[in-house]
Order: sequence, then C-alpha cells, then structure tokens
Amino acid sequence: MAEITKTETGEVRPEVRPEVRSEVRPRGAFRGRRGRPGPESDSQGGGQDLTEKVVFINRSAKVVKGGRRFNFSALIVVGDRRGRVGVGLGKAGEVADAIRKGGEMARTQMVGVSLKDATIPHEVFSHYCGAKVLLRPASPGTGVIAGKTVRAVLESAGVKDVLTKSLGSKNAANVVKATLQALLSLRLREEIYRGRGMEIKKVEAPKPPEAPPLPSPALPVAEAAVSAPVEPIEPI
Repeated sequence: MAEITKTETGEVRPEVRPEVRSEVRPRGAFRGRRGRPGPESDSQGGGQDLTEKVVFINRSAKVVKGGRRFNFSALIVVGDRRGRVGVGLGKAGEVADAIRKGGEMARTQMVGVSLKDATIPHEVFSHYCGAKVLLRPASPGTGVIAGKTVRAVLESAGVKDVLTKSLGSKNAANVVKATLQALLSLRLREEIYRGRGMEIKKVEAPKPPEAPPLPSPALPVAEAAVSAPVEPIEPI
C-alpha cells in the first residue's frame, strides 16, 4: 500500500511502506543449482577420504487425483578403500536428496572387513534373499572380475584382486547386501588361531634337494682299449 507524501520542495511522490517494500535481486538468485554428486565422488568424512558410489537409482510413481507423484530411491556404497565399507538406501522426492540421504546413511553404517593384502583371505559363498554371491581370492595382477553391483562394494572396501560370480536374483539391493554379508564372514588365520587359544607355528621353508654327484666322463674306445690290462697268452 503506497502513501502520498509531500517533500520540502513541494514535490509529491508515493512512499512505499517498509513491510511491503520488495528487495530487488539479480535474476537467477532464487534458482541456484544444487551440486549433485556424480556416480563416484570423494568426500571428507570423519577425517578420512571416503569414496561414494551410486549403484542404482529407482523411480516410483503414485497415482493421485491430480496426476502422478514421483519418488526416487538411491542405493549408495561408501568406503575408504582400506577395509571399511557401508551401504545406504535413501528415498526422497528429488534424485539429489535421495543420493544425499543414502550417502549419510551409508557413512553411519560403515563396518570393517578382513582383507589379506589386495585380495580376500579365503573363498566364501553368501546369499541374501534370492541373491547369491561367490567370492574367490586371486593372484596379484588379476583385478576385480565382477559385475558393476558387486564391483562397487569390493572396490570401496579396498579389494583389488578377486574372482566373483553372482548367482540367482539380479536385484541390486539384494546383491549388494549379499556381497557385504560375504565380506563380513571373512576371517584371517590369526583371528581363528586367537579364538581357539593357539599359536601359529612357523614352518621352515623346505630346503632344495641336493644335486647328485656328476658321473665320471667316459673314455673313448681307443683309450679304453689301451688302458685295459692285457692278459698273458698261455702256450698250447
């Protein structure tokens, strides 16, 4: 609501009340773009470098009187590549919010797994609902032989050499949980001996077999005939 006021010079001009006075802002000030994390991003969490990977994004629709309402769910895997990994499922009306919620949930649910150098200590088979996952240790230089879902969990945990096979259901959430359950069931030899109250005995490396003595070199036929003793000939 504007009021008409008169200045000292006699000029009449409208005056806008403070409560209805609008502040002029540059164009686009209210529509700042949100920083959406990509499929893989590094962030600082708890003083350590964490790798965040988006495994799967699902969209669901609810039919209402006015149309459809969409909702998104994001499956996120977070790990430090040093033996700690976590999984989170975030749900929201926007993709960016679902990814953010899933990342926060995964950071709060991080657990430690047992690794042997760059691979796993032993073979393991795990299943969750209809998903079944088989993990086998591999020699250095093999790499991560796995699909995108299992690979996301293994790389986030820090596994670099492993052989895997996904059996059964291909549901991303169940496959991720089956892989995480398989990693949690891994145990090192030291942990098994410690739990049984035993000490690991150091076995000496076997010594290489000794080479047999070399045979004396054979003499030529002529030298052998000369060196052979000559028997005397008896008279008839």
